[in-house]
Amino acid sequence: MTATDTLDTIAQLRTRMARLHDGVPRLPLETHPALAGLVQLRAGGSYGVDSATLALALMAGPSKAGSWCAVVGVGDFGAEAASALGVDLDRTILVPDAGDEWLEVTAALIDVATVVVVRPRTRVSEHVAEKLGARLRKRSAALVAWGDWPRCEVRLTAREPTWSGVGQGHGHLQARRLVVEAQRGTAPPRRGVLWFPAEDHTYRPVEPLTAVRTVEAAS
Repeated sequence: MTATDTLDTIAQLRTRMARLHDGVPRLPLETHPALAGLVQLRAGGSYGVDSATLALALMAGPSKAGSWCAVVGVGDFGAEAASALGVDLDRTILVPDAGDEWLEVTAALIDVATVVVVRPRTRVSEHVAEKLGARLRKRSAALVAWGDWPRCEVRLTAREPTWSGVGQGHGHLQARRLVVEAQRGTAPPRRGVLWFPAEDHTYRPVEPLTAVRTVEAAS
């Protein structure tokens, strides 16, 4: 067994232990097919992202499956982009600016929504994150934090965006290619190359799922 295999095994064991925390089962939630192999959303978990694109992608799976979602602190929420990814806007609660009460608003929305996306206004302490984590587990909800959040189950980062479809001074943007990294604990990140979107307006891996690979630690 290589060092990478060992780290993957440790990460999997930690995940299994987390599912048993507080005696509440960590049930899987619908996850957007484009992110398959990178992340599996689970009730009770918190997930970090570095962009609106990834936040919407994590919302899209549960929303399309019929769950209510909420978005806190995102004044420039892109409704058109959300709808294109599969987010049901009729079952989405928007609080563009909760001011200094953003944490209380987020906690309240966890009680009624399956997925809550939040862009924190201030630094979040581990104590606060754990208190919200207990609430997430109790309510079988998931939190997506756009920005820093302590002890995220998985953190997704978008890298190397490349647009296609632009000619020399003419043409239209038609497709965007992204490399998405999923970091779980101390294990090496997993990477997937995705169309976000493709020329046919779908969101999917550039290559087959088997091409999603683990990045080897730098030697």
